[in-house]
Amino acid sequence: MGDALFRFATAGSVDDGKSTLVGRLLHDSKAILADQLESVARTSAERGFGGEPGAIDFALLTDGLRAEREQGITIDVAYRYFSTGRRSFILADCPGHVQYTRNMVTGATTADAVVVLVDARNGVLEQTRRHLAVVALLRVPHVIIAVNKIDLLGYSEAACTAVADEVSALAVDLGLPAAHVIPVSALAGDNVVDRSANTPWYDGPSLIELLEALPSLDELETELEALRMPVQLVIRPQGAVAHDVEDPERFRDYRAFAGRIASGTVRVGDRVQVYPGGATTTVTGIDAGSLELDAASAPRSVSLRLADQLDAARGAVVVAAGALPEPRRELDAAVFWLGGAPLRPGARVLVKSGTTTVQALVPEILGRRDLDSLELEPAALLEINDIGQVRLRLSAELPVEEYAAHRRAGAFLVIDPQSGATLAAGIVTAPVTPTTGHAGSTTRTTTDPEGVAA
Repeated sequence: MGDALFRFATAGSVDDGKSTLVGRLLHDSKAILADQLESVARTSAERGFGGEPGAIDFALLTDGLRAEREQGITIDVAYRYFSTGRRSFILADCPGHVQYTRNMVTGATTADAVVVLVDARNGVLEQTRRHLAVVALLRVPHVIIAVNKIDLLGYSEAACTAVADEVSALAVDLGLPAAHVIPVSALAGDNVVDRSANTPWYDGPSLIELLEALPSLDELETELEALRMPVQLVIRPQGAVAHDVEDPERFRDYRAFAGRIASGTVRVGDRVQVYPGGATTTVTGIDAGSLELDAASAPRSVSLRLADQLDAARGAVVVAAGALPEPRRELDAAVFWLGGAPLRPGARVLVKSGTTTVQALVPEILGRRDLDSLELEPAALLEINDIGQVRLRLSAELPVEEYAAHRRAGAFLVIDPQSGATLAAGIVTAPVTPTTGHAGSTTRTTTDPEGVAA
């Protein structure tokens, strides 16, 4: 687990201290350049930041937009890259305001873990529930509950335990994996990077120690999932090989399928299937730049040489033989609506799954999620920040799977066909009956042979 890249996001209600926690994490893990630290210290002094002389406002390390600094809130997702001796991280500091829930969805979609902050004085709030509901729908592998501001409660074990019990019960109700609960003070630095002497009753790891130890999604899927690689490009140089290549004749008949391995492992000699068509062939070579490999695992980008000259292009999918899912032209899906204009039944959109983009129709909206209970409630349309359930009819078959079974193969984007703007993030679900809102069997509508092509 040591040096694998790990992606995590922060979430929580307004003023729970997310940006301060992130700033403290970066500062204490020595991930801040001296000139950046000097700039933040100067800005903190100009704004009269409280505390000891020379104290800095750690939130300024991530809240870079002028509007964020003026209002003291986070608006956009702030990405930060840093590393420790054990692991490299991509951190997404997500906003807490309800109107920026869509930005939180963006940050959590690819996360291996989500750190949900809860103010120890306030406990679970509506926005905390909303963010945990999003985490549950996105099936983020690891959930960490950081009970923040414990310094303001005198490092009380009873106060922390009460909040932990409340959050843990909510996590169980939402079907989340067992949550890791850590008492922290983002401002004082307790249990963020170093374990704190102020909480002798807590014998668990600090936040950074836990993040270093948890397995990433890539590691989990490499062990548990079959090979799946969407093809981004077919490499066929023929006479276009660079002049400085030592053996240009070697590439005269070279043909390989390039892409990023989404899950699993591929080895030379493996039997694979290529969609569309489902033809079975053998991997004869694996290239990563100028390197020839015997094997490669997610999330590495490679070029696969195959024994047979198959007709496949960008949008094709290479999977382990026997693991090809049944291609589908109709989907039930949960969508996180991001568009400024509402989604109405009959809308024509584009659906992008992996490297494939197809036209699609939204024949009906099955409902909107109540973010307290996650139950479906009737809805005639979906507005910005709504989490809804829809039915999609596609113009061409896609080899997608339910998100619960395969996180990457079950995720897609909804795109405006005119502007190219992203309208929604979607995940494939089991069929849903509109009248009850529960997953289960339902009568399927027969797809028009012409699909939805204009």
